[in-house]
Amino acid sequence: MEKHNFTVVTEFILLGITYWPEMQAPLFLLFLVIYLTSMLGNLGMIILTQVDPRLQTPMYFFLRHLALTDLGYSTTVGPKMLVNFVEDQNIISYYGCATQLTFLAFLLGSELFILSAMSYDRYVAICHPLLYTVIMSPRVCWVLVAIPCLYCTFVSLLISVKIFSSSFCGPNVINHFFCDCIPLISLLCSTTHEVEFIIMIFTAFNSISSLLLVLMSYLLILIAILRMKSAEGRGKAFSTCGSHLTAVTVFYGTLIFTYLQPKSSHSFDTDKVASIFYTQINPLLNPLIYSLRNKDVKYALHRIWKNICKCFSLKT
Repeated sequence: MEKHNFTVVTEFILLGITYWPEMQAPLFLLFLVIYLTSMLGNLGMIILTQVDPRLQTPMYFFLRHLALTDLGYSTTVGPKMLVNFVEDQNIISYYGCATQLTFLAFLLGSELFILSAMSYDRYVAICHPLLYTVIMSPRVCWVLVAIPCLYCTFVSLLISVKIFSSSFCGPNVINHFFCDCIPLISLLCSTTHEVEFIIMIFTAFNSISSLLLVLMSYLLILIAILRMKSAEGRGKAFSTCGSHLTAVTVFYGTLIFTYLQPKSSHSFDTDKVASIFYTQINPLLNPLIYSLRNKDVKYALHRIWKNICKCFSLKT
């Protein structure tokens, strides 16, 4: 058996987004604004859908969990990414890297299945409106969230254990702004076929199964809308689905580009750009999409703002 000489890796160095020193300060300010806005937007969405009695419906139940997932993305990646712009070497510990990878794999899978559950919710609301409260009962909603969470926990732990139980050759520089599967695998000196196969299988299964559910739901929705005689009813149905379709298109587009392209065409620079979209831009866009295009959310914000103004006027 051939012996390999390798250094025990106890930490990793994250290279970050860019190598250009003159871009560090502008990018730091840009991503700081994105991070803070994303945190504020998702926290606001979570609180709003929790406290407002008119938003206690299945649709906003799933929207609250989508905001929780996006908040997890921002928290897991954002602070470490910002460190890259102010330090010469952004160091992350061995176990810190493993933890970050585990959380990201969990959040990635969870968002896929939450978006699928939201599409099913829209299908029931448009195609079976009279049975909506019966079909989308609180128990069903929790099942649609809890089972994917358990499954994603298993998958994320399996991938992390497979990668971090393998041997690293000694180079500990990760050409990324967070600990991701592809750049980590390139640092392994043991055979990577098994872990690559596991990642490919679960990534393909998660993406394809969830996407098929989204496409099937919207195909049935489209058929139901085309059968509607009222133009007002069709317009209302399209507006109900518009926000979700926008979020689905952005998220699935970046994932397919990043993880399902051929290995020979992989570029770490293009992967970084795609990763920025689903870890930073998407969590920023989702609260904006669902608040700006949703009358219920805008009315809830207006009511809360009026109540806050009343409280301040009574104190003065």
